[in-house]
Amino acid sequence: MATMTLEQEINPWEAQAARFDFAARKLNLDEGLWKVLRYPSREIIVHFPIMMDDGRVEVFTGFRVQHSIARGPSKGGIRYSPDVTLDEIRALASWMTWKCAVVNIPFGGAKGGVICDPKKMSQGELERMTRRYTSELIEFLGPEKDVPAPDMNTNEQTMAWIMDTYSMHMRQTVTSVVTGKPLSIGGSRGRREATGRGIGVVCDEALKYLHLPREGCRVIIQGFGNVGSNAAKLMAEKGYKIVGIAEYDGGLYNPHGIDIGMLMEYRRSNASVVGFKGAEPFDSPELVIAECDIFIPAATENVITSRNADRIKARIVCEGANGPTTAVADDILADKEIFVIPDILANAGGVTASYFEWVQDRQGYFWKEALINEQLESILVESFDDVVRYSVAHGVNNRIAAYMLAIDRVASTIKQRGIYA
Repeated sequence: MATMTLEQEINPWEAQAARFDFAARKLNLDEGLWKVLRYPSREIIVHFPIMMDDGRVEVFTGFRVQHSIARGPSKGGIRYSPDVTLDEIRALASWMTWKCAVVNIPFGGAKGGVICDPKKMSQGELERMTRRYTSELIEFLGPEKDVPAPDMNTNEQTMAWIMDTYSMHMRQTVTSVVTGKPLSIGGSRGRREATGRGIGVVCDEALKYLHLPREGCRVIIQGFGNVGSNAAKLMAEKGYKIVGIAEYDGGLYNPHGIDIGMLMEYRRSNASVVGFKGAEPFDSPELVIAECDIFIPAATENVITSRNADRIKARIVCEGANGPTTAVADDILADKEIFVIPDILANAGGVTASYFEWVQDRQGYFWKEALINEQLESILVESFDDVVRYSVAHGVNNRIAAYMLAIDRVASTIKQRGIYA
């Protein structure tokens, strides 16, 4: 891949575009389709006022990027963070297109965000901001248009506010406008654990593929939020040994395995993993490059870069987060023969369960959790096989194989539909 400065390397849009271009070239993608798929179909920027609790008026900036609606409504989370940028939202929207295509569900990709610091805002301020942001985007959202979901610093409550605001504007209750809602208003069983559960499923498949045992397999997880903690809990139950947890404020290490149930309890009471007695304190950046069988980055982008990729010691890297490995680092991991399960496959359990929620809302009929978990596993196992088969057939790494598979599916749909002019 082309050489990049560190700034370009860690820019998520540049990283996404580099992989897309490489995969498109390998596919001999038609130049016209290349242009269609390389850029989002719609980017919306809104600036809107909110009355803060102390009577001040603050103006917030929000984004919604819809990358593709070729295969169905666009789908993607909304994040609240001081660091949200249009480039990041663009990259995440296009990743969502590829992710939905890899697991073959009928959605395109979208992403949204508001520049704010939710930790410094009251519940009332967050509610007013969420509702106003939703109303600014009202004509672009809908069960057949664009279906948001929770992401960084948003949750079931945020989705309930969006659903209610949209419903008020439509003068009818529209539960299927968002996914990741509370169960009582059309949420789905199994949705909260789905991303973590999916990570366990693809790790099982990778071990089978590489002929490695699951029992005692040492796992280090970076990030202990919803994705990391559920992956840790479900994988520990299957016999994996979770030896390290790296969090932003400090890490934990225990070569004999960490008791994840006790750690989750500790985290609930203390709002941090730091100080947990069942493991030794450990420097988080050092845990990323510590000895293990599987490393799961499950927090933020750009965790594995050209600066540390050559020191990664895991046999398998399973990407629970979006964009945790830069394009330059990909080449280094490939040289080291590390088996990478790329984000657009590894963490697709969440969007797959969101798809189930959307279907259930539209049917008005809700499935048992066992059925949801069974369907989820079946889709991810099939998608893992598709990606690995593509990788072998085309002589490329798993990430490029996943991109090629996804781009091929979306491009075929556009070809069949034709270009409307």
